[in-house]
Amino acid sequence: MSAIIIVGSGLAGYTLAKELRKTDKETPITIITRDDGRFYSKPMLSNGLSKNKTADQLATQTAEQMAESQQLTVLTDTEVASINVNDQSVSVDGRTGSQTIEYSHLVLALGASQIRLPIEGDGVDSILTVNDLADYAVFRDRLESAQRVALIGPGLIGCEFANDLVSIGKKVTVIGPDKWPLERLMPQMAGEALKGVLSGQGVSWILGNVVKRVDSVSGGFQLTLDNGDTLEADLVLSAAGLVSNTALAADAGLAINRGVVVDQYLRTSHNNVYALGDCAEICGLVMPYVMPIMIGAKALAKTLGGEATKANFPAMPVAVKTPSHPIVVSPPADFGAGDWDSEAAEGDPQNGVKSRFVDAEGTLLGFTLTGSTVIEKMVLQRELPAVLPDE
Repeated sequence: MSAIIIVGSGLAGYTLAKELRKTDKETPITIITRDDGRFYSKPMLSNGLSKNKTADQLATQTAEQMAESQQLTVLTDTEVASINVNDQSVSVDGRTGSQTIEYSHLVLALGASQIRLPIEGDGVDSILTVNDLADYAVFRDRLESAQRVALIGPGLIGCEFANDLVSIGKKVTVIGPDKWPLERLMPQMAGEALKGVLSGQGVSWILGNVVKRVDSVSGGFQLTLDNGDTLEADLVLSAAGLVSNTALAADAGLAINRGVVVDQYLRTSHNNVYALGDCAEICGLVMPYVMPIMIGAKALAKTLGGEATKANFPAMPVAVKTPSHPIVVSPPADFGAGDWDSEAAEGDPQNGVKSRFVDAEGTLLGFTLTGSTVIEKMVLQRELPAVLPDE
């Protein structure tokens, strides 16, 4: 029996299936997904508003089209109830009932979920998150009657949404404990430059504070901050970060930490079970971006085809989708290993900021480029060490 099961129909799951089919047209591949299985680019969710895209327009192929083009079986609206690693089978519950499916290789492409913050109040259940097409559809629908948006989280996704929302005329207030936007990824001069540009576009900032309560009031919501201040909004969006989906793996007895623990071959703690994408912790690293998925999928497809192949990750800068002030970040693996050195373009940070993170010997370990300086990405990228090299 040779059959591959992939749990998850996001970018990781479908990309792996496509890579497998490049060299293997025969092995049965089944993708199991709890949603409708449409193929789309998840990064588009945070800038779909400015492009005037509905959820249906963001989807490029249906599950049926993916199944036909890649010769797959796609089980939609189906939940994996359990994994039996000893019997090499999964038990599922779907529209056609319950069944057990055997596998020769199992790949967990479970993704990650939005962090739910410990916020009180009777409006908590109305706080929106946008983590998939269905979320985006609800978000876009609710926005039609909302003008004031309270956005919790000044990180990468929060800043992308802030830029997208203000670009369509919404009044946006970003709230979070950070001292400046994207504090965990880049230094203060770069963060303040982004803050200044987006402020000029109409974004308001409440930083160094957190939301304690969200209560329903006439016409919207009242947010109470930790310092006692309040503000009102028509819609509350949380973009406080992601946490890897690991419950299914944990229940199966697989090793988990911040994600499903895998080695450089993307193997979990049990034979013939692998993990890929946002749910995976690869050699101690969680890499929740597109490029690690593409690299990992190519390597894993070779491994599943019989040619054991490590996933070797070079430096992988990430473009932040804030078109008002473009940003490319490649943060260091260890912020304790050096210091930031920043300079403003033409003496004005709002023109752009180039920040280099170097160790005591002057070796480049990371960088941030904003505004006009993003054109230097390729030059600096070549200087960076690999994230996970082929040792």
